[in-house]
Amino acid sequence: MAAGGGAVAAIGAALVLAATAALWWRRRRAGGGGEGRVCVAVLGDLGRSPRMQYHALSLARHGRGVSLLGYLRESGRAGGSGGSGGAAGGVAALTHPPSFAAETRPHGDVLGSDRIRVVPLSDLRWLRVGPKILQYVVKVIAQAIQLLYTMLQMEQPAYILLQNPPGLPSIAVAWVACLVWRSKLIIDWHNYGYTIMSLSHGRNHPLVRIAKWYEKLFGRLSDYNLCVTNAMKEDLWVNCKIKAVTLYDRPASYFKETPLELQHQLYMKLAKDYEPFKAQHITESVSSNAERSAFTEMDKRNGHVVKTRGRPALLISSTSWTEDEDFSVLLKALEDYEQYINEGIKLPALVCVITGKGPLKEYYNGLIKKLHFRHIQICTPWLEAEDYPLLLGSADLGVCLHKSSSGLDLPMKVVDMFGCCLPVCAIYFECLHELVKHDENGLIFRDSSELAEQLKMLFLEFPTLEGKLHNFRKNLCASKQLRWDESWDQTVLPLFMQSERLFVGRGGCPKS
Repeated sequence: MAAGGGAVAAIGAALVLAATAALWWRRRRAGGGGEGRVCVAVLGDLGRSPRMQYHALSLARHGRGVSLLGYLRESGRAGGSGGSGGAAGGVAALTHPPSFAAETRPHGDVLGSDRIRVVPLSDLRWLRVGPKILQYVVKVIAQAIQLLYTMLQMEQPAYILLQNPPGLPSIAVAWVACLVWRSKLIIDWHNYGYTIMSLSHGRNHPLVRIAKWYEKLFGRLSDYNLCVTNAMKEDLWVNCKIKAVTLYDRPASYFKETPLELQHQLYMKLAKDYEPFKAQHITESVSSNAERSAFTEMDKRNGHVVKTRGRPALLISSTSWTEDEDFSVLLKALEDYEQYINEGIKLPALVCVITGKGPLKEYYNGLIKKLHFRHIQICTPWLEAEDYPLLLGSADLGVCLHKSSSGLDLPMKVVDMFGCCLPVCAIYFECLHELVKHDENGLIFRDSSELAEQLKMLFLEFPTLEGKLHNFRKNLCASKQLRWDESWDQTVLPLFMQSERLFVGRGGCPKS
């Protein structure tokens, strides 16, 4: 099998070299850089890569052309390339919002921008045949060829801004593309890919060791680096000799508290598909002019919306359903919460919404089906991009079960929750203190028992405007958090400006 893998690797390397050589001369004649154009790339699902979408929007806001490259899954036929600005060489650049599957669609602001062109990569699922190790080798080689070919067919960029992880093979491929283009490579370090692999294979697995070596080696070849925490910035320098700038995840402007009227519209929309959002126990005393959800009631005569009496509390968590989030902790805490109610403690019923998609979703759905609650309802929808911030802005409490595989990254879901002034209970890991301040904007727990106690304490006075839950929300609303646009302008924009001043100083042409 090793010989077969070596042969495949040799063939793949030859194809990559051939593709590079074929395009080298033509691209070299075009000169260095692409007048400030940026390729924002992620070897993953664009719809589930909000930070890279934010990068694209920030670049477009400053007048730059952006090629946003990544995987898409479409529910219908995609729109073709638009006008004279279409992609070169037949790469299908999407300039108008196509019919994407709701689970992967980028935000409408991205699809609607006339400066952002989405360049889709084909998902290579057909490669999942044969032994797993051979699958992995073949997939990496196929992705390398696909990514390099796609990058070299795009409009020439001055920069490639690449998300890591996944970095294998994208860091090496982006570096080669930058050599061809004479462009600058910027890596945005969200985590270490090898630590995520170690969750499944263990830290001493040969693949994990190779991935660690690869990540450190090719990471040093970048021109600039961004990262998500100060802890990661320090680790990159100490262990990899990579100098990075910390760009904390910040909420986009549309993560905010949701007005009551919009809450009602969202609940009614979700009630069409999800039972927990439907009005429960409607009595004859309810006016026929009232439109009700599980949480709100609207008078049809004047459109006035109020929250229903005795409504359940809305608990929300979001996840990629991967090994770094153990949802059995939340399920066990909910069992304890149910027991508190059965013992006579006055607590509200709960609607627990867990959004997201990932490999372990079916496993946890199986566990959820085995639970028999009287006072708790659980649903696991995938929300449209525009509905997710609305639901966060409508919820009463967020729960985060993300445990960083490296101990160096922070959960973006908590950033978004804080943007909506939504208090959070988050499971402890190193460097979480850079985001969650215990007993100030939320609570930190270590196990299911501690989480259950926190849920009991926070919901004991629900829904009165007293107690810790309300105080946390007040603290978040008063904190005047920095938003993504402001943070990006202070941290990343100067990096581009400095790079271009150096380029002009060496006789290059500035961005027009």
